[in-house]
Amino acid sequence: MGVFEREAQPVKVLIDTNILVDVALDRNPFFDQSEQIVRLAEQRQIEGYISASTFSDLYYVIRRVKGRDWTFQFLQQMSAICQIATVDQAVISMALTLNFRDFEDAIQYSTAVVNQLDAIATRNPQDFAEAALQVMAPDALIQTLTSP
Repeated sequence: MGVFEREAQPVKVLIDTNILVDVALDRNPFFDQSEQIVRLAEQRQIEGYISASTFSDLYYVIRRVKGRDWTFQFLQQMSAICQIATVDQAVISMALTLNFRDFEDAIQYSTAVVNQLDAIATRNPQDFAEAALQVMAPDALIQTLTSP
């Protein structure tokens, strides 16, 4: 039985930073599919998770465009929709041992593993080439979840 075939329990998906930035900043052509991922979490069709370390990254990137108040409102909304995945010593220790080109991706991956999540939704699945868990682009995740 595959990860997406479990009965009655939504799949646990770490939503990567780039998807959330797409939603916050209405980035085209990525906005529609990224927003669908957030909506799946909001509708509880997936159990959405955001890495604790992502919140500071989101604040830094989004605030520069949308301002402090709007950014805090967005972060509050995301924290109400999604669970916060812990970033602790185990996550950082694991990330430091991985051979990822981007350290942020190593932290995201390690967060998913240590928090026992099923998958990562990202626009850049190629950045997680050595991943042992499922890493999917938004369109692939949406198709997997909506196919009969």
